[in-house]
Amino acid sequence: LVADFEALVNIPAEELEEWLATRESRSVGAEGPDGESVGHASGRRIVELLRKDPGDYDAADLEHMRKVRSYIKRHLAQRPDGDVSRTRWRYSLLNWGHDPLR
Repeated sequence: LVADFEALVNIPAEELEEWLATRESRSVGAEGPDGESVGHASGRRIVELLRKDPGDYDAADLEHMRKVRSYIKRHLAQRPDGDVSRTRWRYSLLNWGHDPLR
């Protein structure tokens, strides 16, 4: 699970944090109860995980990694045709820590 998470999340913590501060990041995803999109909230959690020592992962961390792995794999299978560089599809994946252009 951890190896999958590390392979799929291909954006460093600092870069993901910068992305999450953009208008584009906040423009995609299903809105959660607090007004923040589920993917955006997940991105903030991923930043925490990337900065955490793997020896300190707890059950909640591993559960979020499972969620991230499932989302990224499912979303990658739905890749649209053509240039995806400025698409909602890519922006959503970026929120989840994966840049399909890398």
